[in-house]
Amino acid sequence: MQHGLGVFVVLGFAMAASAAARDAPSRPGIDAPELARLGTFPVGVRTMTLVDAAQVDVLAYDPATGTAPKHDRELVVDLWYPADAAEGAAPETYSGSLPAEPPAPPSHFTIPGVAVRDAAPATGRFPLVVVSHGYSNAAIAFSWLTENLASKGYVVAAIRHEDPPITDRSKFAEPLFRRPLDIAFVTRSLQRTLGGEGRIDPSRTALIGYSMGGYGVLTVGGGVLDPGSPLSRIIPGSLLAPYARGGASSEVLRATGIKAIVAFAPGGGSLRAWGAEGLGAITAPLLLIAGDRDWTVDYQTGARAFFDMATNSRRYLLTFRGAGHRIALGPAPEEMRGRLWDFDWFEDPVWRQDRIVAINLHMITAFLDRYVKDDASRAPYLDGLPRESIQGDWPASAARAYDAYSPGADGITVWKGFQRGHAEGLELMHEVPR
Repeated sequence: MQHGLGVFVVLGFAMAASAAARDAPSRPGIDAPELARLGTFPVGVRTMTLVDAAQVDVLAYDPATGTAPKHDRELVVDLWYPADAAEGAAPETYSGSLPAEPPAPPSHFTIPGVAVRDAAPATGRFPLVVVSHGYSNAAIAFSWLTENLASKGYVVAAIRHEDPPITDRSKFAEPLFRRPLDIAFVTRSLQRTLGGEGRIDPSRTALIGYSMGGYGVLTVGGGVLDPGSPLSRIIPGSLLAPYARGGASSEVLRATGIKAIVAFAPGGGSLRAWGAEGLGAITAPLLLIAGDRDWTVDYQTGARAFFDMATNSRRYLLTFRGAGHRIALGPAPEEMRGRLWDFDWFEDPVWRQDRIVAINLHMITAFLDRYVKDDASRAPYLDGLPRESIQGDWPASAARAYDAYSPGADGITVWKGFQRGHAEGLELMHEVPR
């Protein structure tokens, strides 16, 4: 009987995990912090293609002639937006793939969503958020974030960068060269077209990037590339020089109206991409999110160092204690749970991925609402918190319902918006411009 009960318990956990994996990851679970939940807008999604004309093909650089051919670069962009969705309209199921362990072909997966394909947009001019994925990632793996933000009154554009497979490191120069160029081009293009249509407010733009995308958004958000860095030597033929400090084309890497930057586990640290002072040129508010056990881009020379270097930004560093690099994709889809390589694209070895998603949604919502929408009521979710989440106190005398959110007041110092006993393993550092 005891054995049978154990079987039922194990099966129950397995069924719960399976159900969680099948649900739209933009809809967080019962233990999510307060601001993680979906907003009030229905969500639409559509796909568009932008063409960046006459772009250098860095992988076709010819050292004999010192030249590289140019061709038009097509960038597919998935756009999520507040919608007037028809009652009962079927939500989207996203399909994508990621490189599998060689020599296997790419692994394909699906993710359920809440957005309705090509739904009519809601009336209004909303802030624009541009999202850049990591090296060889898939844009739809960020549907947990893109759908959630769209439901809260943001137009969110996720770029499909179409990187070379990460399993072929001989082509590493391509994403290093292209990532900031792609982000800047898409941001300016959407500011112009969607702004002209009255659907966004171009003066209220945010950039969000993960890993390689984090390096990209830090650059487009104001970071100045160092022409003498190891990064510049990886990219052949001095092709990066025009875009680095003092280069004739450095403004091509810029976009106006940037009100906030979010960088998950950003790369570029080990390559000293911006030198000692380049990140000091960032003036927009900055939220860095990282795990302190990140062996892919290194926490100490990455996010932790960047926090110290961005001296002219009002900046935050949210650290998941014990987490590694995989802190930005959603929970592993069902199809990615059969092989460890596939599973490890999504899941952290220590933290529950749905928990990471919920915390990220809460903190990013507070940050973007505060600095992009100028919602001062979000400040207590970010400012004045105990640096270590475990330091927050919830006295027994401060009676509240079991699942109540911390008010961050009345003697309760648990991080505002977190539930009792559910603000653990986190650190939040905050500095103002010098």
